[in-house]
Amino acid sequence: MSEQDTVGKQSAKPSVMSLAIKEKAALYAAYMPFIQGGGLFIPTNKAFNIGDEVFMLLSLLDSPDKLKVAGRVIWISPVTHGNRPQGIGVQLSEKEGGLQARNQIEGLLGNALKSQRPTHTM
Repeated sequence: MSEQDTVGKQSAKPSVMSLAIKEKAALYAAYMPFIQGGGLFIPTNKAFNIGDEVFMLLSLLDSPDKLKVAGRVIWISPVTHGNRPQGIGVQLSEKEGGLQARNQIEGLLGNALKSQRPTHTM
């Protein structure tokens, strides 16, 4: 690999985030089932751009396991608006842990996915 290849890869390094969702209501509010492959809203005040890659270490409810999930920023809420927090929407990768995370989230939420309660995004 040439030095130029190395420099190019370093500039595209994804952000690493640790996210622990401990309550079913919080998971419901963060999950975006309307996004192809599923998505999560992550409250943050860190600056991101649409298309930025992120890598998440995700803990769900009481599970001691951390899911390793890659994703891409597809939504930005720059400031708190009403009861909607500042943060980013991340589309889960179809490959790098995304499918496993989506299946686990949807299994935990079950019938709550059909609810009309407001979320952080809708």
